[in-house]
Amino acid sequence: MKSDHDYDIIVIGAGHAGCEAALAGARMGLHTAIFTMNIDMIGQMSCNPAIGGLAKSHLVKEIDALGGEMAKITDMAGIQFKVLNKSKGPAVWATRVQADRALYRKFMKQALETQEGLDIRQESIEEILIEDNHIQGIRTVSCSYHARSVVIAAGTFLNGLIHIGLDNYPAGRIDEPPSINLPKSLADIGFTIGRLKTGTPPRLDEKSIDFSVMEIQEGDSPPPAMSLFTEKITNPQVPCYMTYTGEITHEIIRDNLGNSPLYSGLITGIGPRYCPSIEDKVVKFSDKPRHQIFLEPEGLENDEYYANGISTSLPRDVQVKMVRSIKGLEDAEIRQFGYAIEYDFVFPTQLRPTLETKRVQGLFLAGQINGTSGYEEAAAQGLIAGINAALKLKKKGPFILGRHEAYIGVLIDDLVTKGTREPYRMFTSRAEYRLLLRQDNADMRLMEKGHNLGLINDRHFNDLNIKKASVEKELKRIQSTRIKPALINPLLKKLGSSPIPEDTTLYQLLKRPEVRYAHIAEAAPCDNGISQDVMNQVEIQTKYEGYVKRQADLAEKFKKIEGKIIPEGFVYNGINGLSKEIVEKLEEVRPLNLGQASRIPGITPAAISLLMIAAKQAREKNR
Repeated sequence: MKSDHDYDIIVIGAGHAGCEAALAGARMGLHTAIFTMNIDMIGQMSCNPAIGGLAKSHLVKEIDALGGEMAKITDMAGIQFKVLNKSKGPAVWATRVQADRALYRKFMKQALETQEGLDIRQESIEEILIEDNHIQGIRTVSCSYHARSVVIAAGTFLNGLIHIGLDNYPAGRIDEPPSINLPKSLADIGFTIGRLKTGTPPRLDEKSIDFSVMEIQEGDSPPPAMSLFTEKITNPQVPCYMTYTGEITHEIIRDNLGNSPLYSGLITGIGPRYCPSIEDKVVKFSDKPRHQIFLEPEGLENDEYYANGISTSLPRDVQVKMVRSIKGLEDAEIRQFGYAIEYDFVFPTQLRPTLETKRVQGLFLAGQINGTSGYEEAAAQGLIAGINAALKLKKKGPFILGRHEAYIGVLIDDLVTKGTREPYRMFTSRAEYRLLLRQDNADMRLMEKGHNLGLINDRHFNDLNIKKASVEKELKRIQSTRIKPALINPLLKKLGSSPIPEDTTLYQLLKRPEVRYAHIAEAAPCDNGISQDVMNQVEIQTKYEGYVKRQADLAEKFKKIEGKIIPEGFVYNGINGLSKEIVEKLEEVRPLNLGQASRIPGITPAAISLLMIAAKQAREKNR
């Protein structure tokens, strides 16, 4: 019988990674505990109050299709929903949701509190306990807890140091203490640790903002849900606003760079290249006369606005001058000053694709500790770490998503194969097969996997199968249904599309860029009626059939090289022709297969050819 101090899985940290890891472990039947320094901050949105956006919504919808929680909570807390890039192809469509910060915390905390098999404990972790390179548990200030697997999802808390101007003080987030002994424990175990930096902008008092001179940014109506399982968005919807910096703003910043910790040398951590501070923008893009600022509401019952676009660590008095130089913010009052935060991370090439560490069996890392930025990247890693922690204890095979299967697969493969020395952010350009990995088909790609893991229930899985059958049936109908010129040509003329001289299938008509599914449904409707979701799938699959097929063929070739396994414990040092540098790179990553080996920076095609022969010989010898 287990004691109160014995668990199957312990999760350290209750941010976006930790919550997903803990829920996955408990839902897969493992006795799980999640440890946090402050129970009231579970699911805290430390930076901007939004989920999704370009490439990031792909991650959220994949988490959802696998049985994770983020998309559901986002819909429950969402106060503005918008699909971005609708004028472009479906591969880059992205849903972005402005969320109520307090509601997000509330609903995520409820999800954890009501989850069977999951305990929540408020304690600070002092040490990771290991024996013979196997995890044994953790030690807190008060006592020790035994666990067969541990997931560390500590966010920015590891030796966190906040900077505002030339002042700095230890903190994991604003007004929250850092973790000092946990990173020391990781270093003592032997992990290579680096230092990163991120930042946040000031929060402004709503009553002091002149919105009348700003551009209003409305959401979509009706709001497009993030989760597959949300029937209706019930929260009131609110707008955001856009304004710009100007030359006076830039002059204030340039005049005070000497008081910026970023430019005075106080900050040693590497910051996010793709989400720079306003100081960086002014210095590195000196030819730009202005920069966008989005004023985003923090919540329905919160009168603070997040000034997205002016992340800064300038002194407090300079922040006031800078903000008040911006149109509409001349009288703005700052509720919380912007700040930069430095924190420790573990170089992610020390991880397996399951996110288990190579050095300690049963120890998993997820989120910003692996060098990523963003709630969505963290949640995706947390889900995969939690799933694999559970599978390992159940003595089942690992769950690894390929680059051709999911953005989550791209994210994790990039981290463990290429590593990172700056905060990693997901982009659609990182995915080679992005036309296959659209946000609209996440359920069709991944829900079966979630069902097999026990994270998607039978009812939802049956709904997916009905949807697939409906898509297939409607595709066959439009491929076989022909329409006469007299019936369709008037509509084609109205659309600016060339007329048809003879009977043509609905399928061929739908391939035209200007023809939508609604147009052919009007001319030749489906007898039984179909859902909007099915209509969208039919239209996308028809219009992009050729492109999708080409990427699918490439993905098949990719799978073949990924299938060429490198035996565990393979010795690289004995391969004739491999340089010492290449051997060191291969030893560091220890790739699972030739595909992963080919993506390690610095590994040449010639080295892969030599490795292919040596790995084949090793496999034959093992047989």
